[in-house]
Amino acid sequence: MSQTATHAEHFDATASKIGMWLFIFTELLLFGGLFIVYSVIRFSNQVAFHLAAEELSVSMGAVNTVLLLISSMTIAMSVSSVQFGNKKLTLFLISITILIGLVFLVNKYFEWSTKIEHGLYPGSSVLQGFGNGDTLFFGLYFFMTGLHALHIVAGISILAWVLKRVADDNIHAGHFVHLENGALYWHLVDVIWIFLFPLFYLIS
Repeated sequence: MSQTATHAEHFDATASKIGMWLFIFTELLLFGGLFIVYSVIRFSNQVAFHLAAEELSVSMGAVNTVLLLISSMTIAMSVSSVQFGNKKLTLFLISITILIGLVFLVNKYFEWSTKIEHGLYPGSSVLQGFGNGDTLFFGLYFFMTGLHALHIVAGISILAWVLKRVADDNIHAGHFVHLENGALYWHLVDVIWIFLFPLFYLIS
C-alpha cells in the first residue's frame, strides 16, 4: 500500500473540519475583541479619528478590498473544481488566489511605507505633536492591519501547501477537505478585511 493511500485511509475528514471551525471561532473572538477596543477608543476620540483617517488612501484600501473579494471567488471556485476532479483548473485557481494575496501584501507594504516616511507611526515625533487621539488611531491601524497581514501570510502558506499536495499526486477526498479548510480560512481573512476597511478608511 502506498504512503498516499495509507494517509487517505487514516485521514479523519470530520475531525479536520471541526478543528478548522474551532480555530476560526477563536480568530473571530480575537478580532471581535479588537473591534470592541477600537469602538471604545474611537468613541472617546471621534474628532481625532476622523482627521487621522483622512491620511489614509481610500483608493488603495478599495483596491485591496476588490482584490480580496476576487480571491474569495477564485478559492471558492477551486473547491468546486477539486470536487469534479479537475486537477489542472484546481491548481490554476489556487495559484491565482495566492498571487492575489501576494499583490495585497505588496500594496500594503507600499501603503505602510508611505505612512512611515511621513512620520505617521506610533512613537514618532510627528504623531506626538498631533495629540493622543492620532497616536491611538495609527497605533490601532498598524496593529490591526498588521495582524491581518500576518493572517494573509498564513493563508498563503496553507494554500501553497495544498497546491503542492494536489500537484504531487492524484486528487482524492483528503485534498478536498484540506482545500475546503484552506478556503474557509481565506474567507475568514477576507471577512475581517471587510470590517477593517470601513473602520479605518471610510470613517472620515
